Amino acid sequence: MQRRDLLHGAALLGAGASLSPLAAGGQPTRPPAGPGAPFKLPYAPHFGMFKNHAGGDLVDQLNFMAAEGFTALEDNGMMRKSVEDQNRIAQNMQRLGMRMGVFVCNFGTAFGKKSFVSGKKEFEDNFKNDLTKAIETAKRVNATWMTVVLGDRHPGMRQGFQDARAIEMLRRGAEMLEPHDLVMVMEPLNFRDHAGMFLERSDHAYMLAKAVDSPAVKILFDIYHQAISEGNLIPNIDLCWDEIGYFQTGDNPGRKEPTTGDVNFKNIFKHLHKRGFDGILGMEHGNSKGGKDGERAVIDAYREVDNF
Repeated sequence: MQRRDLLHGAALLGAGASLSPLAAGGQPTRPPAGPGAPFKLPYAPHFGMFKNHAGGDLVDQLNFMAAEGFTALEDNGMMRKSVEDQNRIAQNMQRLGMRMGVFVCNFGTAFGKKSFVSGKKEFEDNFKNDLTKAIETAKRVNATWMTVVLGDRHPGMRQGFQDARAIEMLRRGAEMLEPHDLVMVMEPLNFRDHAGMFLERSDHAYMLAKAVDSPAVKILFDIYHQAISEGNLIPNIDLCWDEIGYFQTGDNPGRKEPTTGDVNFKNIFKHLHKRGFDGILGMEHGNSKGGKDGERAVIDAYREVDNF
């Protein structure tokens, strides 16, 4: 798709490849990036993550993120913001050279319902209504990706029937998004925090994406959720690679910034960079500590794991 090609080219230009000196062992070394230098990968904070430094105004928060080297934003609740705020956010992101990450496109059919597996027309109608609004939002804020959550599984129905119905729902959504070069990314959610969800694992999401067979339906690989649900992160990322459209971060346990748990984010980010990932990595996690010190700890953690 043309829009994707443009984004890919921009990401490559922004990467600014350069020659690095060799360490004693013959391996390239990279000096740590200075404060405010762009990160190697486009990590996307969310509103509120740095409010102690930037205050409550959305534009002030964007200015702070950009000054610290972040080149993207993620906002799950973007559809629930006013049109005025959406336009204001988009205008200032363009001014700052920031890209828009995901927002959730289907709150009406995401949680607490067998929305994608029951075959009920009311759920399809609700889903399409949500997507109509999501398309309008995406155009305002220059978004490409939106998160789709596939609702609850059906305990009284065989898996194959549930899969078939979910595939049909996703195809109906893809028909709406394809003309606009938009992508809904399916998010598998872990069984511990979100018991009973239809979609938990990356292999299941991969099968659904292959069955739908549309550039408008891809996978959101949330590293926090998949660390819990399946582990084996880098091999599973590679197995799903051609259907992954987006990543989210968060360490386990705790769902806080990298370096607070047991996930080796430096190796994962190095792997994504080496493979040429040109999408966005949403920082869908909390801060491990409060106040300005906690916000600075988040930034320092990303500096550490981005230094590969």
